[in-house]
Parts: sequence; C-alpha cells; structure tokens
Amino acid sequence: MAQLEILEYPDTRLRLPARPVTRFDEGLDRLIDDLVQTLHAKAAIGLCAPQVGVPLEILVMDLSGNASAPQVYVNPEIIADADPGLVEESCLSVPGVVTNVWRATRVRVRAQDRRGHIFQSDLEGMNAVCLQHEMDHFAGKLLVDRLNFFRRFRLNSAVKRAARRARDGHDAAVAR
Repeated sequence: MAQLEILEYPDTRLRLPARPVTRFDEGLDRLIDDLVQTLHAKAAIGLCAPQVGVPLEILVMDLSGNASAPQVYVNPEIIADADPGLVEESCLSVPGVVTNVWRATRVRVRAQDRRGHIFQSDLEGMNAVCLQHEMDHFAGKLLVDRLNFFRRFRLNSAVKRAARRARDGHDAAVAR
C-alpha cells in the first residue's frame, strides 16, 4: 500500500469527470487500499479517486473516529434522499476552507464493492453528507463551487497570490 498525493485546488485535474469502473481486478484492489491508507494518514473521513488524479467513480469513507471501519463505494448512485439540512464541510483538495452546505441528511445509495457485487445502503447524518461530498468530485464539482461569490473571489485571489509568491521565489532562487 502507498500513501497517495492529494490534488489541491485549482489543479485542473480536479475538474475532470470521473468514469465508472468497469474492471474489478488487482489494480482496483491496490487503488482502493491506497485510498484507504491515504484517508487514514490524513485523518480524514472521505476521499475519492479523482482527488488523487484517477478519474474513476471510487470513494472511501471512514467515520469511525479510529480508522477501524473503512467503507468502499464503487460506481455509487444515490437512489433516494431526504431531510435536507445545513451541514459544515471541508475538503482535502481545498485546504483551509470550511463552509456550510445544504445536503440531504439521509440517502439510499446503490453501489458496487471492490469485487463488483452490487449492494444498497441507507446512510444518515455525516455518512450521508460525506458520500454526497465525495460524489460531487465525480462531476468535477468542488467545495469552492458552493462558496458565495465573495468567499470564492477571496479564495481565488489568495491562490493566485500564493502561486505568484511560489513562482517569484523559484525565479529568485534560479537567478542566484
């Protein structure tokens, strides 16, 4: 198993649409294991393949609080949702941003496991919210897209300033 690098906004690869998984093989097993290891190493509750540069519909979650109960969803589809609520979210791909988002707090999901077997689950609370957040990544939708105009403008300005500082610092180091 390996810990994977997480792409960060504004990396354009985060905007690529994910494709359904069609091959359930050892490569998929390795990727899922690496996603789980990365999730636990970052002490996060959810991670999906597009966040590590792999545009496939795979997500892992672990809301146990002690990294003991990873859940794997391949090609998930929400088939029912209920009880919308305002919930607080953050994202490994948009570090430092925490915002409130409207989400269903109950969902029924149909997905496949790592062997391709179809299953259904009823999720509530943060489990439902986390699943929806990770599935947004499949469509190239990021937490930043849910920010109001002013917060998105401030975030984009900060990202551009950081890129300029990094470029200028690099250019200054090269000039020495």
